[in-house]
Amino acid sequence: MTQTETQGVAPVGANTLEALFGRRSGVVIGVVHLLPLPGAAAYDGASMAAIVERAVADAGAYAAAGLDGLIVENHGDIPFLKPEAIGPETAAAMAVISEQVRRATDLPVGINVLANAAHTALAVAKAAGAGFIRVNQWCNAYVANEGIIEGPAATALRYRRSLTAQDVRIFADSHVKHGAHAITADRSIEEVTRDLEWSGADVVIATGQRTGDAATAGEIETVKGATVLPVLVGSGVTPANAERILTTAHGCIIASSLKVDGAWWNPVDPERCRRFMAGIESLR
Repeated sequence: MTQTETQGVAPVGANTLEALFGRRSGVVIGVVHLLPLPGAAAYDGASMAAIVERAVADAGAYAAAGLDGLIVENHGDIPFLKPEAIGPETAAAMAVISEQVRRATDLPVGINVLANAAHTALAVAKAAGAGFIRVNQWCNAYVANEGIIEGPAATALRYRRSLTAQDVRIFADSHVKHGAHAITADRSIEEVTRDLEWSGADVVIATGQRTGDAATAGEIETVKGATVLPVLVGSGVTPANAERILTTAHGCIIASSLKVDGAWWNPVDPERCRRFMAGIESLR
């Protein structure tokens, strides 16, 4: 049985990126890191209007520079909860924000609810009209700051079908950063990458070991060699390594190096975005 037959959706493979972003390679996706949301440990009582304003401004800077898509992520909610502990207030806030971001930019939008909350992300995507979700650990399990995190693929795919949201694509990390595959440490990157394909993912993400740490050329090639799915690099992309990465992978997810002073918690820097996109146009 093929992946397409298993999911019951249109053929994916390399066409997933083309269907979402209008290109098969050279895809650049910017991350909109949200301020702390209601219910988060660092939430300071800011109004939803203020949180939306910051998110829309960051998204607008990415869009104006010519990025292909966006991921809305609750990165300000550090320390992150395990998926089952995330409350409805997070889903509600992210749905409101993500819908506003989508309307303001008219770019394809993805959702990442940390930590690893695939079901919540699917609910947000359905409500906000988003086209994909990112799940850092889609199958198997790993040990992270939050504890032991189990891949939700089996139940998340069923939940997606119950929402009639099969058009929401799954972008999944092959080896999640900030964690260790202690439970599957005896298995290779090739094996865990193939697991993603078998478990219904649409796009594979290769990352380094932590935020701002880029995947090596060897890791990207290994991941690409293990799957027919498109491969994005999900961390550590900078103007200095963009050519290497975008001539090896099908695209990248970028944030920190396009922020003021290169710090993920700062606003997006429009000039950094403009320079970055100008530098890779020849690759696209």
